[in-house]
Amino acid sequence: MKVVHPGITRQTTMWKAWVGFNASHSLGCMLFGLLYGYLALAQPAVLFGSIFLGMVGGAFLLGFVALGKAYWFSTSFRGLVLASILYGSRFAVALA
Repeated sequence: MKVVHPGITRQTTMWKAWVGFNASHSLGCMLFGLLYGYLALAQPAVLFGSIFLGMVGGAFLLGFVALGKAYWFSTSFRGLVLASILYGSRFAVALA
């Protein structure tokens, strides 16, 4: 992987592309957790009062559930399903 170039360019290797892909997606997950965690703890009225934020967060989590089911191991998948259930439950309580 360190010497094979993807067909698009010779400026990178498959190894660098793989590491970059994983790093960028990890940063996205950390940003999601930090942002939504902060809003849930420090500004719950902003988070739970916004249908838009609720839908974006739910779509993000469900996207990761789909990825987890298709590509990852069962522990990650179960954790994502649990996170999605808890997330949805909290919004259901907030809307009730």
